[in-house]
Amino acid sequence: MTESSSRRYALISADGHAGANLRDYKPYLAQEFHDDFEAWVPSFSEPWAEYDNELTDSEDDNIRIGVASSSSPYNWDSDKRLEHLNAEGVTAEVLFPNTVPPFYPSSTITASAPTTPEEYRYRWAGVQAHNRWMADFCALAPDRRAGLAQVFLSNLDDAIAEVRWAKQAGMRGILIPSDHISHLVNLYEPRLDPFWAVCCEVGLPVHRHSIAVGPPETAESGPAVVAVGASETHLFFQRGLGHLMFGAVFERFPDLKFVFTETGYVWIANELRKLDGAVKSGKTKGTTAYPLYHRAVEALTLTPSEYFRRNCHVGVSLMVPADVEVRHQVGVNTLMWGSDYPHHEGSFPYSRLALRYLFSELPEDEVRRITSLNAADVYGFDLDKLQIIADTIGPTVEEVATPITADELPASSLGHTIGNAIASTRATA
Repeated sequence: MTESSSRRYALISADGHAGANLRDYKPYLAQEFHDDFEAWVPSFSEPWAEYDNELTDSEDDNIRIGVASSSSPYNWDSDKRLEHLNAEGVTAEVLFPNTVPPFYPSSTITASAPTTPEEYRYRWAGVQAHNRWMADFCALAPDRRAGLAQVFLSNLDDAIAEVRWAKQAGMRGILIPSDHISHLVNLYEPRLDPFWAVCCEVGLPVHRHSIAVGPPETAESGPAVVAVGASETHLFFQRGLGHLMFGAVFERFPDLKFVFTETGYVWIANELRKLDGAVKSGKTKGTTAYPLYHRAVEALTLTPSEYFRRNCHVGVSLMVPADVEVRHQVGVNTLMWGSDYPHHEGSFPYSRLALRYLFSELPEDEVRRITSLNAADVYGFDLDKLQIIADTIGPTVEEVATPITADELPASSLGHTIGNAIASTRATA
């Protein structure tokens, strides 16, 4: 398509969350699990349900902080969801799970991967039910939704079969477990090569999404467990980048696409700088790093920064200006904006203000790259079809290029981007 400043932006959110209401998963669950499901439902209680109740910056009770958002009907109400996206100027979104699939201990963004064979058997049945629900949900608006299929990596035969199903079902990517205090999932292990290979074969990008890495508060743990989990989320999430680099995953699988979502971008720049230094030192005899690193890095033909630019993307849904500032250092083609709908910490219902806060000083071609073109490349969205929608609902180039003023901002916001904007304007007032 020919770029023109007269065309509105066809915004694609690289981070949205959706899922079924709990009982609505039953039709998608294998028949052999129906009786167990009926016995489990009355006993299930979402341990994170009460978090966020005291927050008062929004009159909409269905916008909840991520860990407490699984019961919001915005997860599954297709018409209401499209209404909200239209109001925000968003033409399409990438959909991660959010609710509680059958036999889960909590929502998908707070639970670790299963740790025992029996837990895996039930949780895998629940994940498959969610994946099939997601395929149907995306089919309600096929040009505007890119659904991801979730897998576990403890049984590669199951995971590989699900990747092949996902491709046939029209899903646009694969979500693997993130590290959690109770269960780490190491990505450097050679045993995963058949999984990376099938993802390359079918052309589906692999994702990790940040999660709450600690359990909810109990009488035994006290409130520190939640605070520690929140403070260590980044620590656990960033491990994956080093795993992929030192594990030479992108060396063996040059066509693999890997996406880190709901994270910042500044840490990527810092971590790549450290990884580049480690690889260089690790290849140099006589350095203290050589004995520790050389066996892992001797096969690498590119630097970690070069692998990243070739193989990786980042869905930065909690974006602040500092993330935008390092875009050329990391690679502007790797950066994707997301709204994190329907989470409280995301940009809804102030996405238009968030875009102006982040991008008013950027050239139009870079705004298009970050807000639509990169995501379209990764997920195969048809930009011609999305542009028809954008011509009606999308923000204009002039709108996004207009800096925000303090009087346009809400008095308070738990949204990460808008909250940053409020703090910034107050600091300079």
